[in-house]
Amino acid sequence: MIIDRSFLMQEIAQEFEIHAVCGLLGARQCGKTTLSLMYAEQQKMPIHIFDCEDPVHLASLDNPLMVFEGLDGLIVIDEIQRRPDLFPVLRVLVDRYPSKRFLITGSASRDLISQSSETLAGRIGYIQVPPFSINEVSTEDWKKLWYRGGFPKSYLATSNNLSMRWRDAYIRTFLERDIAQLGFNIVPHQMGKLWRMLAQMHGQTLNVHMLAEAIDMDQRTIKRYLGILEGAFMITLLRPWSASLNKREVKAPKVYIRDSGLLFRLLSLNEEQIPFYPNLGATFEGFAIEMLQRHFQLYENLFFWGIHNSAELDVLTVHGQKKIGFEIKMTDHPKISQSMHTALELLNLDHLYLIIPMATRTFPMDKKVSCVSITALESIVFDGN
Repeated sequence: MIIDRSFLMQEIAQEFEIHAVCGLLGARQCGKTTLSLMYAEQQKMPIHIFDCEDPVHLASLDNPLMVFEGLDGLIVIDEIQRRPDLFPVLRVLVDRYPSKRFLITGSASRDLISQSSETLAGRIGYIQVPPFSINEVSTEDWKKLWYRGGFPKSYLATSNNLSMRWRDAYIRTFLERDIAQLGFNIVPHQMGKLWRMLAQMHGQTLNVHMLAEAIDMDQRTIKRYLGILEGAFMITLLRPWSASLNKREVKAPKVYIRDSGLLFRLLSLNEEQIPFYPNLGATFEGFAIEMLQRHFQLYENLFFWGIHNSAELDVLTVHGQKKIGFEIKMTDHPKISQSMHTALELLNLDHLYLIIPMATRTFPMDKKVSCVSITALESIVFDGN
């Protein structure tokens, strides 16, 4: 199966119209390297590729300024977080040779790769490269994407067993090697214990104090580990929206494991057990939130809202002058709840979309409420783009 990622190729081309450096950021094994090589192959200019995980390539970069200064065209630097000392060199080269173009990839957010945002400010544009999204697979395969997750080697595995084995190995490698290569000193079994506890809490409000007591870990360490997991694209901490209503609004973030396939393995569930998982609705909610983030690129503009013991809204985003809400329900019989009415009124939403697993089409439920299938997110159009 070949997955069409041409929309990401277009984004890279657009970034190079504005910046000399384009950074592809995303989790390990999400397809960044493949994407960068595909883009390079299409360019009618000299191409130079450096893999910072290749000892030979690393040895050739002992004097990076001299090496890069003698190269024309497009320079691809893969897994640049292994060589953060390259960022000041890129700044010098970009300023000195405006025609040079650098395509870099990194397995951490720009907050974790702080050197890029500080040193290359105004010279670099970022693109978050996610694992496969629901708009990249066939409508019939959306549940496979939910169960296996979007990492290419997991989703495209020839059997469920091989998919699970790949994800189990990914989790081990992430804990034992990948975090250390980002420059963080952690205790792998502690991080693993926290990660699995977060899987159990998937979709719940984060309470660091209770979490510390449950896994016998100090709160400072937990907060540091949460920052690492979030920066490495493993979890989403969905921040609360404050409407200043003088009510008891929820102030703590909700936590989600970003890739649903990893979530199910952290929960030790195989594909046959998944439909019987008691909190299956929460896993669908997290899956839908991740698909919304990927489809609309709402990585830094997505919130939830809630009033203690009263009302809540799964997702809220502000798009231009529009305030849009999303409620996610695992049901075949959608209906407008009292909580949705409350959110529409108190938040003054312009529209609310109810996302469900099975629906043949998008259809209106009220003047400001529409029901949308998880497979039809492209039917959602935000006015005022």
